[in-house]
Amino acid sequence: MTLLSDLRWRGLVHQTTDDAGLEGWLEERPRTVYAGFDPTAESLHVGSLLGLIVLRRFQQAGHKPIAVVGGATGMIGDPSGKSAERNLLSKEDLARNVAAMGQQMSQFLDFECGDNSAALVNNFDWVGPWSYLEFLRDIGKNFPVNVMLAKDSVKSRLGRNEGEQVDGMSYTEFSYMLLQAYDFVHLYEKYGCELQAGGSDQWGNITAGIDLARRMRSVQLRGITWPLLTKSDGTKMGKTESGAVWLSAEKTSPYQFYQYWINVDDADVGGCLQMLTDLSREEIESLDAAREADAGKRESQRRLAEELTRLVHQDQGLAVARQATNIFFGAEISDLDDDQLSQIFADVPSKVLSRSALGGDGFPILEAMVEAGLAKSKGEARRTVGQGGAYVNNRRVDGIETCLTSEHLASETVMVLRSGKKKYALLRFL
Repeated sequence: MTLLSDLRWRGLVHQTTDDAGLEGWLEERPRTVYAGFDPTAESLHVGSLLGLIVLRRFQQAGHKPIAVVGGATGMIGDPSGKSAERNLLSKEDLARNVAAMGQQMSQFLDFECGDNSAALVNNFDWVGPWSYLEFLRDIGKNFPVNVMLAKDSVKSRLGRNEGEQVDGMSYTEFSYMLLQAYDFVHLYEKYGCELQAGGSDQWGNITAGIDLARRMRSVQLRGITWPLLTKSDGTKMGKTESGAVWLSAEKTSPYQFYQYWINVDDADVGGCLQMLTDLSREEIESLDAAREADAGKRESQRRLAEELTRLVHQDQGLAVARQATNIFFGAEISDLDDDQLSQIFADVPSKVLSRSALGGDGFPILEAMVEAGLAKSKGEARRTVGQGGAYVNNRRVDGIETCLTSEHLASETVMVLRSGKKKYALLRFL
């Protein structure tokens, strides 16, 4: 398959500016394509995955990808898809976020592979030096206001659709379109970039850039969008009760990341395999057939979780995620540190005790069960231990006389207690 036909099969094409000619144009010779990323946090999140993966696919097909971090546009905030104006970030916050995002992007794009090496740029570098008068004279004069008002991102914020209740739009946000449009012109001039890619909510900004290039440089640029990553019920993917699913291990651990994809609904997992992984069409169709025959095995979800965790957190992160998953199925706990155990058991009750409790003859298991909240009394704890239902670090406790010492710690300070099959608690000895 050609690159464009593969993107279409994977569901990664929503709109293009040249449906008839884009495929042949891409096959003629290597092209330069860019996508923008919003630096409003220190980490990219699942919503950014499609952009990184689309750029990655272009690079794998021999094209040159440019990742634009919006150091300038991020100071304003894209109004597309938003019902209220964002809080503006300081220069210091933006600089920190840009640096962290660049490091994450290197896991997806090759920045040192020769002619089609990826480039990472910050639009503040070319927008920052402008004066206001220069901006109005060189850029603003090329934007008809009636065209800007017709963009969906503007119309929705101005409440031009009958019955809408919105907060309105500041002049700052209204100017966002001009800044992003000029990015395309600048990247064309400096890198020969002729194609902009973005989520479907970026269509207005992409076409604005194409219009600006035509007015300023008399060139014809192109655009392509991918659909937003949503569930079958229409809600955005990558959101949990505790917030966004981040690509940073510090914000979302490899185990939590892995578990998110393991728990994707059957109705959504096929599309995720197509859009987000490098698996072949044959393998994906085989997984689809297996899921149709026996969805309970969750082979598709397991394969999806493995592929994405390896892509985002490498083999080491996947190994930790698998180990953590096995722990919840009774595997003995070893070779993990305090942070990893805290991430794995983030939703498990915990209690802090003095380290001195582990000295001398040790800490009686019956007291430990009560302190951990796994038993209401020593009598209940005695029955649990006697029936073989008490575990320390997933190792069965042999008898009621067992006393816990520092040798029972699973990590530097943490001991994992379990009652029955799934009732866990942590004791931290500080």
